[in-house]
Amino acid sequence: MPYTPDIHHRHSIRLKDYDYSRPGAYFVTICAWQRECIFGDVANGEMVLNDVGRVVQAEWHRLPGRFPQIELDMFVIMPNHFHGIINIVGAQFIALGMCGRDVKGAMNRAPTVGEMVRTFKARCTHAINILRNNAGCPVWQRNYYERVIRNEKELSLAREYIVNNPMKWDRDRENPVNVV
Repeated sequence: MPYTPDIHHRHSIRLKDYDYSRPGAYFVTICAWQRECIFGDVANGEMVLNDVGRVVQAEWHRLPGRFPQIELDMFVIMPNHFHGIINIVGAQFIALGMCGRDVKGAMNRAPTVGEMVRTFKARCTHAINILRNNAGCPVWQRNYYERVIRNEKELSLAREYIVNNPMKWDRDRENPVNVV
């Protein structure tokens, strides 16, 4: 069924009027389809990736090659979700039209966090479905969560959360064992 605003009443989780292509740090969380534990397991407080999790890791590391204006910070792949910090550090030069050697209408434009996450999810899904020989199967839930990191203290807290996430898996609300 297609999305109909009058019926579905979906609300955006994005900050109203915020430019998600602005330089800065963004903490993103992406959940696996139906929160299925497909990326590996936590053993003794450490995440052990399986082949599917290694695909996610490889695609995360490829993002700066696709978006040269970003730098990746800390990340963690959990059994059924992903946390990572993306730093947008500059704008990309885009030529809008070429006429011989002359550039017509050039502009600077940084990608939005949404464009980066969409690319990441699509590339992961494609590679994972090839790996599993399961074309068209969803890997990720619709949408994602993000938080704008506004200062060094928030960045430090986000990094600490990422580092400690595997050690807290037994109490994590995303852990299917804890779902009531």
